[in-house]
Amino acid sequence: MSTHRRWYRAGAPALVLGALVAACGGGSEAQQSTGQDADSARPDGAAGGARIVVVQVRELTAEPFAEYVTVTAEVQAERDVTVAAEEGGVIRAVLAEKGTRMAAGQPIARIDDRVLRAQFEQAQAEASLAAETWQRQQRLWEQDRIGTELSYLQAKYAAERTAAAARALQERLDRMTIRAPIGGVLEERGVEVGSTVAVGSPVARIVDADPVKVVGGVPERYADQVVQGAPATVGFENRSDGVEGRTRFVGSAVDVQSRTFLVEVDVPNPGNALKPGMQARLSVRLRSIDEALLVPRDAVLRSADGYVVYVVVEEAGRSVAQARPVQLGAGSAGQVVVDAGLSAGDRVIVVGQQQVAAGDVVRVVDAAGEEPSR
Repeated sequence: MSTHRRWYRAGAPALVLGALVAACGGGSEAQQSTGQDADSARPDGAAGGARIVVVQVRELTAEPFAEYVTVTAEVQAERDVTVAAEEGGVIRAVLAEKGTRMAAGQPIARIDDRVLRAQFEQAQAEASLAAETWQRQQRLWEQDRIGTELSYLQAKYAAERTAAAARALQERLDRMTIRAPIGGVLEERGVEVGSTVAVGSPVARIVDADPVKVVGGVPERYADQVVQGAPATVGFENRSDGVEGRTRFVGSAVDVQSRTFLVEVDVPNPGNALKPGMQARLSVRLRSIDEALLVPRDAVLRSADGYVVYVVVEEAGRSVAQARPVQLGAGSAGQVVVDAGLSAGDRVIVVGQQQVAAGDVVRVVDAAGEEPSR
């Protein structure tokens, strides 16, 4: 690969350092033409034809690291209920408009109940007569032994039967008022005054969106790493900050089409800023490492046998680049864990790594191009 191509891959920081490399390289043609000793002009006294490369390094320290899997997710309402009519009839009153925040049990609409109410009143009267008949028959039979046991039992069961019939009509009468089964916002209302509804007809939709649940499909290869209660972070396009939460549900089955399993995370939603149906970025923690060695991904280079990282070591009073084969682990946010090949305290070349080769003499500078104090 040509020098020009290698500089292009390194990016702008490498271009700056490349200029410093040229300034710190071997003797110039003018020096050679005047017979000046090139070695005496090298900043660190490097002898022979060894070149000097200017680099920046990061000294490795063990630090905590958490591995996450990030998927595209969807915001869903905590509860989304379609309200159906439990009795048939004509709508005589509409008691709530769309967008109204409803409390559980609050009326939405009322069905014409005049016929059913008359039936209920008749049943109440029959139940009252049966109850009084039973009370008299009970006194006659239990105290004076007047009448027959059969008449006694018939009066008793008639009172119970008519009371039950009245209660059933009372229940039906109550159902003529269609009520919100949950608290939430009246998202849809499908009836108006004069509409005819049958038993089971959809009447309204109640949405409870505080909190919301964020649902995403995690690839099946992470099935043994995602657990219920795992920390999670949710990001939204309309919010600059992420929301922290925990997985409340981890699916026990994999979808055969997408090869993913569902994960749900609860997110508070005061003010209903998050709308069901919105997209989100769901990051679920897979594992955490208390002491990990992290290096920038750009510092890791491919080799014929895998991956290498260049570190700076001291040899005979000079700073020299050394190639270290490494084994990589999990990665996140532009960094990767080095499982083997490096130790805490190693100085990893993070800028200029594209220009060095094993054995090159290097000069370590900071971001401003100055040598750090020792």
